Amino acid sequence: MLCAATAGCSDLDEPGQGLTRNDLVADLAAQMTSAADLTYEANYQLSGGEKATVAQTRKPARTAYVYPGGKVTVTADATTECRTAKTTTCTLTAPATPASPAPATVFAGAGQSGLIHPATVLALLNAAVLDNDVQVEQHDTTIAGRHATCVQLAGVDDAAARDFTTCITNEGVLGSFDGILGRTRVEVAMTHYSEEVEEAMFELPKSAKLVDRRGR
Repeated sequence: MLCAATAGCSDLDEPGQGLTRNDLVADLAAQMTSAADLTYEANYQLSGGEKATVAQTRKPARTAYVYPGGKVTVTADATTECRTAKTTTCTLTAPATPASPAPATVFAGAGQSGLIHPATVLALLNAAVLDNDVQVEQHDTTIAGRHATCVQLAGVDDAAARDFTTCITNEGVLGSFDGILGRTRVEVAMTHYSEEVEEAMFELPKSAKLVDRRGR
């Protein structure tokens, strides 16, 4: 088990402990939710040694996901998915809003590459909060120079992954994830974190073919 080999673990069920397993998971979910207000750029290593980047700015509000074979940008102008094959094609759809977020299909390419969307991890944590029988083991660590809290969860009901381990930094950014989604093992680990974001993260490839489906 994770705690048996890791220093800093605690049994969340011990009498006198003020924090329950559900409280801990709820706190991590709240941290991830608050990360929507951050400006940051995080690099990740994926299964097989591939690399990906997630970048976000607060003003203006926009996000970019760069992964093997593609890129997704979410800005006030459009949600854009670029896929690289023999040529690069970028498809622009209506911009996301709080009432109408970007559809999950836009991130299908990212998922196929091995990059898990932070919103997926948040949904898994929220499912665990509602499950009183979930098994939780916790420890603290440092990932890419950032302090993070890690949980190993087992037996999560009504979730895309019943068993997984994830680490969330104090800022609420995904530090790592290891679990099986759709019968595929997903392993993601942050390798670098910066509070500065390059403008190029939100630019589309100059040679890309653009397909505008915003219905303007």
